[in-house]
Amino acid sequence: MNTPTTTALAALADGTRWEVLARLGREPASASALARELPVSRQAIVKHLEVLVGAGLVVSRRRGREVVHVAVGERLSSLGRDLERIGRGWNDRLAAFEETAGEQH
Repeated sequence: MNTPTTTALAALADGTRWEVLARLGREPASASALARELPVSRQAIVKHLEVLVGAGLVVSRRRGREVVHVAVGERLSSLGRDLERIGRGWNDRLAAFEETAGEQH
């Protein structure tokens, strides 16, 4: 089942896309600028950007003759909240398990 969260996590599972997103979180950039900074062709960067845009993690805006890409802060914050909620649930279950295990000894 694909949800916005699973789509975003799948997009971020690739190291190059992770690095692209990290750089776009620092400052907007074009595909050409990203390709100059990373050991990847411009064509590959464009494909990675398409995945990030599709996952809602990046938006693209035309600025003159070039297209500039920007990380979507709210989507990243939402993803962080989802992961935090999951982590709290795991911690609660672990604490309950440890308490139960301690009672049995």
